[in-house]
Amino acid sequence: MKTFVAAAAIALAGAAQAAPVAYRSLAVDGVNIAYREAGDASKPTVLLLHGVPSSSRMYDGLLRKLGDRYHLIAPDYPGFGNSDAPDPAKFAYTFDNLATVMQKFTDAVGAQRYVLLMQDYGAPVGMRMALARPQSVQALVFQNGNVYEDGLGAMWAKRKPFWADRAAHEKEVIAVHQSVAATRARHIGSDPAIEAYDPDLWMDEYAYLNRPGQARIQADLIYDYQHNLAAYPEWQAWLKQRQLPTLVVWGKHDLAFTVPGAQAFKRDNPSAEVHILDGGHFVMDTKLEDVAAITGAFLGKLSSGAGASANAVPAGR
Repeated sequence: MKTFVAAAAIALAGAAQAAPVAYRSLAVDGVNIAYREAGDASKPTVLLLHGVPSSSRMYDGLLRKLGDRYHLIAPDYPGFGNSDAPDPAKFAYTFDNLATVMQKFTDAVGAQRYVLLMQDYGAPVGMRMALARPQSVQALVFQNGNVYEDGLGAMWAKRKPFWADRAAHEKEVIAVHQSVAATRARHIGSDPAIEAYDPDLWMDEYAYLNRPGQARIQADLIYDYQHNLAAYPEWQAWLKQRQLPTLVVWGKHDLAFTVPGAQAFKRDNPSAEVHILDGGHFVMDTKLEDVAAITGAFLGKLSSGAGASANAVPAGR
C-alpha cells in the first residue's frame, strides 16, 4: 500500500509540473488556423511545424514538458488538424502556399524570432520560411524532417510514376495513403517493438485523413512534394552558408526518411548535433522523454549563449 501511495505521489508531482497548453485559433487571410501554445511569451520562442497526416497534436506532450522554460507555438496547416480545410479549387495546397500561410501566422501571433522545429512536412514548410526570412530563425531542429536525397527511403520510388502522370496513378496513391495499413505503418515503420505504440495514434489520423475533401487535399500535396526534392540543393547551400545551431533527432525505424538523411546534415554543418533514437517516423510516439531531454538541453545551450553562432539572433518575440 505504501509503495502504491508513493508511486501515486510521484505521478501527481510530475503532472503538477507539466506546463499547461492553450488551444487557440486565429484567421489568416480568412482561413481559421488552430494552434497550441505553451509557456510565457517573454521566454525564447520555438515554432513547431508538424508532419503528415498529423497536426499540432503530435507536439502536445513536448509542449507540456518544455513549456515551463520556453514559449512554444504549434499550428495546424490549412487542411490539417483543427484548422479550416478550404476547397482545393479555391486554395492552393502546395508547400509554397503552406509556408506563406505559416509565415503570416507568425506575424499574427507576434513571433518575430524563434527556433524552428520541423518534423516530416514541417521541413519543406520550415525551410521555405527560413530562406524567406533568415533573420527570424535563431536555430533549427529537424525531427525526421528530411532535406537530403540520402534520406529518401524505398517508398519514394513509388511516388515518381505519380509525379510523371498524376491522372494515371492518383486513385491508387490516395487509396493507399488514406488506408489504415499505411497510416499504421507510417508510425511503426520497421520497429519490432509494436506493443509500444498506442493504436489511437494512427486510428485518429485515419479518421482525419478520411474526412470529406481530404482525398484531393492530400493528393495535391503529395504531387507537389516533388518540388521539395528539387529544392534540396538550395536548402543545403543555405544550411552550409548560415551554419546555424542545428539539432537533428531521428527515429531509426523510419521507412520514409532513413538514417543517412540525418547523418547528411553534418556534411553541410559539421557542428550539427545528431541523435539517432530507437523509434519510428514520429519518434515521440515512444521516445518522448528522450526527445524532450535532448531538445531541452539544446535549447538551454542557446539560451546560455553556448550554442550561438555568428549568424544567430536572440530568441523570443
